Amino acid sequence: MIARILILLLLVLLLPQFYFDQRKRRRRTWWQRLLWWLPVVAMSVWTVVLAFDRDFVPEDMTWTNAYLLVLGVLFVPRAIYALCSLLGRIVKILGRSRNNWGNLIGFFLALFTAFVVLYGSFIGVRRLHVHHIDITLETLPKGYDGYKIVLFSDAHVGSFTGWRKQLLQRDIDSINAQQADAIVFAGDLQNLRPSELYPFQDILRQLKARDGVFSVLGNHDYSDYIDDDPAICAANEHEMQSRQRQFGWTLLMNEWRSVGRGTSSMGRLVIAGMENYGQKEGTQRGDLQKTLSGVGQNDCVILLQHDPSAWQRLILPEANIPLTLSGHTHGGQLSLFSLRATRFVEDEDYGLYHEGHHQLYVTSGLGGLVPFRFGISPEIAVITLKSGNP
Repeated sequence: MIARILILLLLVLLLPQFYFDQRKRRRRTWWQRLLWWLPVVAMSVWTVVLAFDRDFVPEDMTWTNAYLLVLGVLFVPRAIYALCSLLGRIVKILGRSRNNWGNLIGFFLALFTAFVVLYGSFIGVRRLHVHHIDITLETLPKGYDGYKIVLFSDAHVGSFTGWRKQLLQRDIDSINAQQADAIVFAGDLQNLRPSELYPFQDILRQLKARDGVFSVLGNHDYSDYIDDDPAICAANEHEMQSRQRQFGWTLLMNEWRSVGRGTSSMGRLVIAGMENYGQKEGTQRGDLQKTLSGVGQNDCVILLQHDPSAWQRLILPEANIPLTLSGHTHGGQLSLFSLRATRFVEDEDYGLYHEGHHQLYVTSGLGGLVPFRFGISPEIAVITLKSGNP
């Protein structure tokens, strides 16, 4: 992760330092300038060291999270202040003003940035939004009217370290408290490796629902983010699948199960799970035709697909699926005035979407690779199905 944005991070660290150093160069002795540069040099070295990790992120995220916190509280606000100050100086010169208003604007923006980072890291992650939503499906058999599904996604349990472990227990308790007919998990149980699950096995196997717990794999549940021997990667993926089944979950690998109250002649409610169908080449493991093979014409299908972009790319053009449930985006983990970064890269990044008689719900998920939330809380979605049949 750090390696992919190494140049940008070094620019954020070094350019503001050069700017401030040049402005105050004449007022400082050489040893004062040396002391002034030491924190930035140390942070730059830390950045380079983290960038040399062969995996996307280290297996132990403790130092990476500490780095991101220091970066977000101290150095990013500093860079914002420097940028505003520089722009203010340009405006001052061009407008022949006596004041550099960029300094004042930069000061408040820097304070707000530090507040966002601190709040999101220590308070925002503690919140949980239990989102109740009614969804009407015209093809839902009448006997399933009122059927309750609890959707959660993107647990990233490897990030629930230290004091955060109690948050995962709270989340599981909250899911069970909904007394759902079915619980569905839309993928990304781990960050990198199934060994992250070991401290949380007793918690994860507590999930209970009348018709069971159903799950699919997300992009992080494969080995796409580790640089290891192919045999080890294959073993990790096999273990991830085995662990979920040991929890008592029904892992759906391009397959489906019928639940509850119907018969094949009257129409059943079917929960289907397709493997992750990512946007990058080599990550499109989902097979929609295989997933739906054997589904009856009268059946109402609820499809689990981790990546919501697959709805427009594959699901809508090739299948008649009344409701798709996804995760993956985390709602951007940061929302300011309802503006989420993911809205600029995903057509469907959070909430309920309609396309004719087809619907997609994208949950913001429980966690993330980086434990941070501001303006978009961790979420479990309690979906009550309503029949549109007269």
